[in-house]
Order: sequence, then C-alpha cells, then structure tokens
Amino acid sequence: MKIENYSIEQLHEVARKLLTTFREERFFAFFGKMGVGKTTLIKEMCDVLEVVDNVCSPTFAIVNEYSTVQGESVFHFDFYRLKSLAEAYDIGYEEYFYSGCYCFTEWTEKVEELLPDRYVRVTMTEENESRTLTAELIGK
Repeated sequence: MKIENYSIEQLHEVARKLLTTFREERFFAFFGKMGVGKTTLIKEMCDVLEVVDNVCSPTFAIVNEYSTVQGESVFHFDFYRLKSLAEAYDIGYEEYFYSGCYCFTEWTEKVEELLPDRYVRVTMTEENESRTLTAELIGK
C-alpha cells in the first residue's frame, strides 16, 4: 500500500485506510524521521479505533496504554530514548507485543530485532512538503 501527497487534514482517512487494508493485523511498526508525523498518524488511528483516552507520545514512559470504548487495550510505544535493548526487556515488551492487542511503535529501528514475526511496516517520508506513506506486511 502506498499513499502519496496527502495532507495533515487527510490523516484521518489515511489512518482508516491503513487499518482497513490490514484489518487482521494488530502490530504496526512505524519508521520515519523526527517530525514526519508518526505520532499524529497514530493519534488518528486511535481515533478510528475509538480510543477514549488522551493519546500522546510516550517519549518518557516508553509505553502508553489506551482503552477503546469496547474496553480493549491499545499500546503505543516510543523507543526514541531507549539506550539499549535491555530497557525493552525491562518493560516486559513481550507481554505487549504478543498480547493480541493493537501495538503501535515509534523509533522501531531501536528494537527491530525484537519485533514479532508478522507485523505491518509503515514507512513515512516527507520531502518538499510532500508526504508519502508506504505500508507492507512483513512475515507470514
């Protein structure tokens, strides 16, 4: 899946399309430079999923847990401040990654070797104010 030249105003529809295209998937790994819109897109995905909590970047907490109106959990990770893989082990990443709940990860390259065998890789780029999102299913 590839979406090109989308605006911030179109992010809700981009989020809906991403979740619809990968309807059966629960793990979405985001890649992209700082400021490209990863957190903003995750906020929109949480809105589509009917999250009732305030969605914000878990930069300092590493992981935020949100609840949907149906009472389901959604986990949002920001590994930007992670200094080593040991910190991911310390927070018990396995419980989250393999919970069957939606997991959205930012700065995923810092924990790439810990990712599940199957996930959606979402790559976001911006050049000259033109945004591109590429999403592909990794694994079987």
